Amino acid sequence: MNAKTAIRAAALAGTALLAFAGTAAAVDWRGWNIHPEGYPNTVAMKQFADEVTEKTDGRVTATVYDSAVLGDQPDAIEQTRNGALDFGNFNLGPMGPIIPVTNVVSLPFLFKDVQHMYRVMDGEIGAQFSEGMEEYGLVSLAWYDSGSRSFYNAKRPIANPEDVKGLKIRVMNNDLYVGMVGELGGNATPMAFGEVYQSLKTGVIDGAENNYASFDSTGHYEVARYYSITDHLIIPECVCIAKSSWDALSPEDQEIVRQAAIRSAETQRKLFTEQVMASRSEVEEAGVTINEVEDKAAFQKAMEPIYAAFIEENPDLEPMIKAIKETE
Repeated sequence: MNAKTAIRAAALAGTALLAFAGTAAAVDWRGWNIHPEGYPNTVAMKQFADEVTEKTDGRVTATVYDSAVLGDQPDAIEQTRNGALDFGNFNLGPMGPIIPVTNVVSLPFLFKDVQHMYRVMDGEIGAQFSEGMEEYGLVSLAWYDSGSRSFYNAKRPIANPEDVKGLKIRVMNNDLYVGMVGELGGNATPMAFGEVYQSLKTGVIDGAENNYASFDSTGHYEVARYYSITDHLIIPECVCIAKSSWDALSPEDQEIVRQAAIRSAETQRKLFTEQVMASRSEVEEAGVTINEVEDKAAFQKAMEPIYAAFIEENPDLEPMIKAIKETE
């Protein structure tokens, strides 16, 4: 082989190697979503996945699996932390037992309203949450709105803490929620979201707590005819990427994914606000009894032991709680 032939062969081999490397770099991402088709989060997550796929020119092909078909939320969080799933839309509530800093947003009556939550999470405090989550394998890129959560049940309206006494209330899997219901005299029952409808229907539980949109979209209003507006929890949700999947991206693709997440959050918040209004009208028309709890101070006072115990166990998080409450 002469020198010219050798150079040509080396060039062809190099071209083939680059082509192979380009192919090998392309990845398929699987994403988790608890919500059904048409729900604001589902629409926003599909937007996110489509934009990532398009703008990375197929270097990342992202697919979202809806309705928790890849597992319950706590399992999906663990799968994403471990890299078995690549991304997901997660509520910070079930993260609390795993990622200590996220438990702060599970303190009842922490946020004044949803707009207050936006201001907190879109600023410096939100960045602190992201830093804490990354230490546990999750890269949070944007914050979704999950509304304000209130109690609903099949027995009676709730106007004061005494009305919760004796009720079996489904909560997400977090000791703070168990304690919250317990301080009100109820019996908290951690349970997978997909089991709630049948459990309400059969009387395994008396009630649950969630936002209007979920109360409507799940059909829970069909079997729990009393919705009492306590607004006791406003828990942000994240668009989270597995750190292993994130670290494998080039800086260019990381920025594409980040911006896609931010834009999806803008879509989700808009659609969710519209959905909440539509869902309230829907359940009212269906004959659900809705009552506004006028004396929330009584509920807030009942939560004082929850705050005291939390701060005693997590003294390093007290400044964050104070900063959130002082955010205008």
